[in-house]
Amino acid sequence: MRHNDPPQNADCDVIVIGAGAAGLIAAGELVEAGQRVMLLEARDRIGGRIWTRRETGLAVPIELGAEFIHGHAPITEGLLTATGATVIEAADSHFARENGQLRPRGGLFPHIRAAMRKKSDALARHDMSFDAFLEQLAHLLTPEQRDYARMMAEGFDAADTARASARALVEEWTSDVIGSSPQARPREGYESLLAALMARLSGERLRLLLQAPVQSLRWSRGSVEVAGEFCGAPFSFHAPRVLITLPLGVLQHSEGAAGAVRFSPALTAKRAALEGLASGPIIKLMLRFASPFWETLHEGRYRDAGFFHVPEAPFATFWTPAPARAPLLVAWAGGPRAVRLAAGASPAQLVRQALASLETLFGEELDVTAELRGYYHHDWQQDPFARGAYSYVTVGASAARAGLAQPLEDTLFFAGEATDAAEGTVTGALQSGVRAAREVLAAAGGAHYPGRGAERARPTR
Repeated sequence: MRHNDPPQNADCDVIVIGAGAAGLIAAGELVEAGQRVMLLEARDRIGGRIWTRRETGLAVPIELGAEFIHGHAPITEGLLTATGATVIEAADSHFARENGQLRPRGGLFPHIRAAMRKKSDALARHDMSFDAFLEQLAHLLTPEQRDYARMMAEGFDAADTARASARALVEEWTSDVIGSSPQARPREGYESLLAALMARLSGERLRLLLQAPVQSLRWSRGSVEVAGEFCGAPFSFHAPRVLITLPLGVLQHSEGAAGAVRFSPALTAKRAALEGLASGPIIKLMLRFASPFWETLHEGRYRDAGFFHVPEAPFATFWTPAPARAPLLVAWAGGPRAVRLAAGASPAQLVRQALASLETLFGEELDVTAELRGYYHHDWQQDPFARGAYSYVTVGASAARAGLAQPLEDTLFFAGEATDAAEGTVTGALQSGVRAAREVLAAAGGAHYPGRGAERARPTR
């Protein structure tokens, strides 16, 4: 059998595992190029770590997972625009509790970026942990600025700063992903992006199965057998190639655990890449109140606030839906802080911690518990099909993302935010899906028609 010839019992040309952002856009690229695609999703919904809910009486979407569009993201914005969705810039005003007072906080990050740039040459020669790097910046940054940088690495990157690669974080923070670049949201919610991706998947060349977790994958060059369960019955599908978009935490999880996939032969070529990346933990609670009380405090001083910070509290960061108006605050913790908070805690206990943090933030004279009307939460760490929020690079593993993305034997192809060298966000997931789909098509041989979506979704930085 020649490599480009499909197995005689092939059910399709390509099996795509996972219907998150990477899997959906990859499937769209492949279908538009004329490939027959089997798209398998373990959950009862598409979207992966994108999960939008709508609640009666609430003017903004509830984003249990991804919420922001970070920096310049033409691929994400292009897909949203195609559906008529609106991208709105998030409010970027910050307030922090310092010395018993809630004051505007600004100007710290530009100093941190400037200091990072001055020391970036040293990192090019020798990587180190982010904690160690901050110590080397002691003569350039104040203790307050270093604490803010550490809090940001934990919150924004969900990273353990004792393990996280300073080289990778500096590259990210001095790029256009954060800093002076805009941070935005899809006004109608990230479900608009999913609608745009699904619009490309109509037709007889795609078969989508939900609630079809893959349990095993047997492969040899030019031949793949994927097995699992659908509606309580076993399935087995064959194809010459498979595109894998499993989250990093799932790929790292041991065989036999819920959600894990058994590879035969094992992915030994990916061991170094998998060991060089970490799946960052987060806790995201959306607290719904009787009214947006913060907008009227202190004669409306915080009416247009975007973010509140209270470093000493269990939840160090909160944000509002501004410029949209809604009685909703997001309580956020990432990295080791999230691990400590979640240890043995129920969602109700986490909410009590968040309310206590708000009392620290605004003062005990405000009874936030009496204002609370409900909360929304999903535990991405315990979710067997996620096993974490998103990835970060550990010390000395600068090549890990590229290593994870590298195809195996022109048969196994990999996509997902952890495989994108530029950024581990929704945009990174989309870019990786386009890249992996084109690798599949190249392996299939011959010229191919890239399709409308491929041109619109061309990954650029």
